Amino acid sequence: MNKRISLSLALVGSLLLGACSSGNNEVESTMAKKITPPELIDRAVLFGNPSRFQGRVSPDGNKMSFRAPLDGVMNLWVGDKGNFDSVKAITKDTGRGIPSHFWSKDSNYIFYIQDQNGDENWHLYSVELATGKTTDLTPHANTQAQFLGQSKDMPGIIIAGMNDRDPRWHDVYKVDLASGERTLLQQNEGYAGFVLDNELNVRLAAKTLANADMEWFKKDGEQFTSFLSVPYSDMRTTQILKFDNDNSGVYMLDSRGRNTAALSHMDLASGKLTVLASDDKVDISSILFDPDNHTPVAYSVDFIKPEWVAIDDGYKDDINTLNSQLSGGAQILAQSNDNNYWTVYTDNSNSSPIYKVYDRTTKTLTDMFVTNPKLNEVSLAKMYGVVIKSRDNKDLVSYLTLPLESDMNQDGKPEAKVPMVMLVHGGPWGRDIYGYSPVVQWLANRGYAVLQVNFRSSTGFGKEFTNAGDKQWGKAMHTDLIDAKNWAVKQGVTDANTVAIMGGSYGGYATLAGLTFTPDEFSCGVDIVGPSNLQTLLSSIPPYWTSFRQVFVNAIGDPDTDEGLALLKERSPLTYVDEINKPLLIAQGANDPRVKQAESDQIVDAMKARDIPVTYVLFPDEGHGFQKPENNLAFYAVAEAFLAKCQNGRVQPIGDDFDNSSIQITHGAEFVPGVPSTSVNE
Repeated sequence: MNKRISLSLALVGSLLLGACSSGNNEVESTMAKKITPPELIDRAVLFGNPSRFQGRVSPDGNKMSFRAPLDGVMNLWVGDKGNFDSVKAITKDTGRGIPSHFWSKDSNYIFYIQDQNGDENWHLYSVELATGKTTDLTPHANTQAQFLGQSKDMPGIIIAGMNDRDPRWHDVYKVDLASGERTLLQQNEGYAGFVLDNELNVRLAAKTLANADMEWFKKDGEQFTSFLSVPYSDMRTTQILKFDNDNSGVYMLDSRGRNTAALSHMDLASGKLTVLASDDKVDISSILFDPDNHTPVAYSVDFIKPEWVAIDDGYKDDINTLNSQLSGGAQILAQSNDNNYWTVYTDNSNSSPIYKVYDRTTKTLTDMFVTNPKLNEVSLAKMYGVVIKSRDNKDLVSYLTLPLESDMNQDGKPEAKVPMVMLVHGGPWGRDIYGYSPVVQWLANRGYAVLQVNFRSSTGFGKEFTNAGDKQWGKAMHTDLIDAKNWAVKQGVTDANTVAIMGGSYGGYATLAGLTFTPDEFSCGVDIVGPSNLQTLLSSIPPYWTSFRQVFVNAIGDPDTDEGLALLKERSPLTYVDEINKPLLIAQGANDPRVKQAESDQIVDAMKARDIPVTYVLFPDEGHGFQKPENNLAFYAVAEAFLAKCQNGRVQPIGDDFDNSSIQITHGAEFVPGVPSTSVNE
């Protein structure tokens, strides 16, 4: 047992908050028929390390790489393509693991990024495969690095952004891979970002204006001149992607003059805009470019599930082959330099995701590896896409997952009512998608229906839907969740008094809003790194978000005006802490730079001062979410026991799930039945 939990666990026992225990009888009485559920899936299978993840084929098509455990920590492995006997670990991290990696265009280096305990000061590292030498390419304290580009025609260098001169702005550097030496290409005087051409020259820059409009500039000599204005209403759905083959124009996603973002080409000299692809229901999302001539050849659209569409006739057979063999989600993640091999991530909701390799010469799609073979040995539930109408007639694209005991034939229609968890995504400028989710499968296996709602402000469904969330935190964005809950009740999924709410980041805010603004709608809540006070949230955003601050102000409220301050206070859950009458679990990473620990501390302190029960879990070595598998295991063990007490779901004993975790239950351990009664962190 780890010795770092912050109180004596001998106090752990029965739940003290009457609202929960009385709810259990209602759960029992309102559930319809009882069907034997499947066996419990061990939390270690769901939240432990996968066998392998993030597969890539090298640009020369000869090797493969992936993340996999080494002594329990996710490290990088490289070997010959398709030959797992040849693979070896090229990193030996013993901390939080390596979160992501990619190849150099010449296939001689592997790059990866890493921060320290979730502080998001990302450093960029290279591993030279011939020698095994690892180099920190951004070795500067309190600096966040950004990878900006590389070219197969310019081997041995990359372009990176670093904010060591001024934490608000990333200057642009050319970095020599062999020596690690950097050369300044562009000092950043207040730009949100830059775009490189195919020869790795800084050509374009973007700046957020005082009203949150986005202004784009062309570099002419040492000067930048404006050439494109993107109004605030379009700035979250309009972006420049890359230069065309002769560096005279750019490809972009553009929603100006329309609702959904279209794939377009702009000639920089004339400003002529040509629409290449569009969809009336959703924004164009992923785009596949030819690596030689830099032209877009295919794109995907994602309403319920992603679907790929060919633009170039020479790729129609490839795209048709992929679409015919894939029934779930599919992402094309990487291409070899000759474009013969594509690394494809495939994802059905009720089986382990698989990395595959598509061979364009043979038109075959073969498995690279199954990410977690143990998942295919257990019973998983299917995810179903549904469209729910909001009270003002907006389409809320949502995903419903029913436990097997509620939907034995897995047709997405409930045969018996069960408790439900409303699982709210973060952002809020993001979206839920179709596919496998360990959290969803964990909840479904424990006996809960799971409803994920793309509420207004979610991205991908056009600018009108995204913009409809502005100034609607805790209002229309929240009533979308309530409308979806009421839909589930009408569909016979659950009863109105057996719905919990859970989420991270904005989803954590939604949880706090649910228990304060609408205290009788939810049976309990699980808040993960959610802001409780919108004024302090805006006053503590990281300095490198300076260029984006005005967007937050427009979307949430302006702390520099009396009207804005009043709005921020009105929409802050902390303002209504007295309304909380249902059980609440709060989890926080101490190093979170986005939603700082103070956001959780202040609402916990307010609840303690009023003798309102709350359980507070803190991880001193985590940030905005939890990366270490031992911390995930510990958190979900606590959350499972907490939900079971409120929702009468099934629970796996905590066992040794706290081992090697940094978890600190700083308050309210008595609300977590089953925690080992061992004194720790003494």
